[in-house]
Amino acid sequence: MGKVFAVMIAAGLPLAVAGSLLHWPSVVMFVICSATVIALSSYMGRATESLAIVVGPRVGGLLNATFGNAVELIISIFALKAGLIGVVLASLTGSVLGNLLLVGGLSFFMGGLKYKRQTFSVYDARHNSALLIFAVIVAFVIPEIFSLSMTEAKTLNLSVGISIVMIAIYLAGLFFKLVTHRGVYATENNESHHEEVPEWGKKKAIIILLAATAAVAYVAEGLVHTFESVGEQFGWSELFIGVIIVAIVGNAAEHASAILMAMKNKMDVAVEIAIGSTLQVAMFVAPVLVLVSLLFPTPMPLVFTVPELVSMITAVFLAISISNDGETNWFEGLTLLAAYFIMGIGFYLL
Repeated sequence: MGKVFAVMIAAGLPLAVAGSLLHWPSVVMFVICSATVIALSSYMGRATESLAIVVGPRVGGLLNATFGNAVELIISIFALKAGLIGVVLASLTGSVLGNLLLVGGLSFFMGGLKYKRQTFSVYDARHNSALLIFAVIVAFVIPEIFSLSMTEAKTLNLSVGISIVMIAIYLAGLFFKLVTHRGVYATENNESHHEEVPEWGKKKAIIILLAATAAVAYVAEGLVHTFESVGEQFGWSELFIGVIIVAIVGNAAEHASAILMAMKNKMDVAVEIAIGSTLQVAMFVAPVLVLVSLLFPTPMPLVFTVPELVSMITAVFLAISISNDGETNWFEGLTLLAAYFIMGIGFYLL
């Protein structure tokens, strides 16, 4: 698979450049750019996996989530620049649904096919549950409720204020987990990180991460420019493009990494990628995009549609109910996947 992605990158980058200069059809550019971003994401996933072996499951999961979300953050910034506010908000919804239901579901399902019962830190699960409720329900629902009685200007000010608070809480949460309470809730499990040899050394992995991120930034701009034309040709709404297409392409690295970790029975890392990435999207990526949007002609308030809010709240409570016991199996993974596909059908028809 690694050779396939290497070929995709070697072919995709020159084609993306040529297509941009020669103004190839939007559908062709959409396919080329999407495939190239996914291939680049795979290298980002492999690099973060190597680093995870060196630094441990928590920091490793955080790295996976961060660089996985970096792809979507880059795509979203270019979409904001193009004035595609609906696509950006929908992509945030898609990230929450994709990480909790698709990534989490595939991880639990694929890992569960190999191991009848997989466990992970119940303390981390409970800690993340409270943060999920705070991040998704409090931070996303409150702007929607208050916006009903506010002007657009006041709604934007509320969104900016909430964004600043969310970023502060996210950074405080990292300080809590990685500094003041690092190792306090550690438990013995079935994972052996120290026995593994990373695919790449620390220096090489960091170089690959930086190079892949830079390449993604270039390709993402071309990808964003195809959204409107492709949507018109296939009958896709901005909501569907953001919730499904952008979220899947932007989170490809996390999808691959989490599934791989689950199949190696490294459930602490897999869960940290799925849930940690969701928290990062809600508490860091979304607030950063709100603040960045102030630099563009059309700023973005943190106000979602009712279907988006209901879907995210449902995903949060379903993920919490399944993960709070600190163990999982293939059937629970299948349940998460079923919920994702039901919501996907709804957004497509909507």
